[in-house]
Amino acid sequence: MTIKNLISFTFLGLLFAAGCKKDKNNGAEKIVNEGINIEQEKEAILETLNNETTAAFQRDYQAWTKNWVHDPSITKTYIDFPENTFTESIGWNEISQFVKTFIEEHPEPEPMPELLNEINVRLYGNGAWVTYEQQDSLRGLKRETRLMEKVDGEWKIAGMQTTIYGFVQNQ
Repeated sequence: MTIKNLISFTFLGLLFAAGCKKDKNNGAEKIVNEGINIEQEKEAILETLNNETTAAFQRDYQAWTKNWVHDPSITKTYIDFPENTFTESIGWNEISQFVKTFIEEHPEPEPMPELLNEINVRLYGNGAWVTYEQQDSLRGLKRETRLMEKVDGEWKIAGMQTTIYGFVQNQ
């Protein structure tokens, strides 16, 4: 066998191996995504978010708790630019107590914002990263990021970051 033939066979072998590897990876990606109905998961996440919002604005603490992961590693952060305030709660006990105290101190329901019908979702197995904007009648424009986890077949909130921008002034 000549060196030219040896190089040719080696080159062809490498191409074949690279092609096999690529096909194998594509097949694995298809298997991972085959069992997930993205639209169905998005609708289930949307339902959890709207249920949590409704419970919070209606001051229904018990209903509100059903939408959250009860774990010491979850977080809830509010940044309110018009009020120049920042709050951060870490862990279910702290978040739960913060909301419970808020509801006790402000028991009257607030006007409901328009419920969400459009969210951006990135699914990661039993987790999801969600972003959206919402217009609140009392606070104005809010941008939210939610970390979601699927627990016992249901989507729950595992992290929340809300930035309140207030009402935009037309100039």
